Amino acid sequence: MPTRADAWTLLREWTQGENLRKHGLAVEATVAWYGENKFGVREPELETWRAAGLLHDFDYERYPDSHPTKGAEELRRLGYPNDVVEAVLGHGDHTGVPRNSILAKTVYACDEMAGFVIAVAYVRPNRSLDEVDARAVTKKMKDKGFARQVPRDQLEKGAQELGVPFEEHVENVVAGLKTVRGELGL
Repeated sequence: MPTRADAWTLLREWTQGENLRKHGLAVEATVAWYGENKFGVREPELETWRAAGLLHDFDYERYPDSHPTKGAEELRRLGYPNDVVEAVLGHGDHTGVPRNSILAKTVYACDEMAGFVIAVAYVRPNRSLDEVDARAVTKKMKDKGFARQVPRDQLEKGAQELGVPFEEHVENVVAGLKTVRGELGL
């Protein structure tokens, strides 16, 4: 299994945009938070969870039209475990790949929610995660002009697939993001 350092190097090689790199860090943090705090995942398996979160979008800049298929091919070539590859392939509804593992469901649930929570934090007075809760997220979800690229149904579906109430899911994602708030500037 490639290390976390290997995954970070791969992300940096394939992803030049700072925002997409930060998104990888955000999803990594939230997936790891869930793994540790909700599902009792420990090292070395937690490293697998981190890699899936960090690398879920790593091929997007190079291959936007065939994302994440091209990335999955590269992950297989580099020796990443099937759990990581399947989570990457299943992180969006557009692939049609079923999410059979709890890891794949977690990456799916955290991907769009992490981005949405960060967007909500950016419009708060102090641009801080401390100002984001389930109420603020729910309110912004109703504003179709706000972060309109984020599919609202996926925010809710992710929590449902994890079997976590929506409000609790938001709070969990906020808690995960707080573990990397310095890197995210929040």
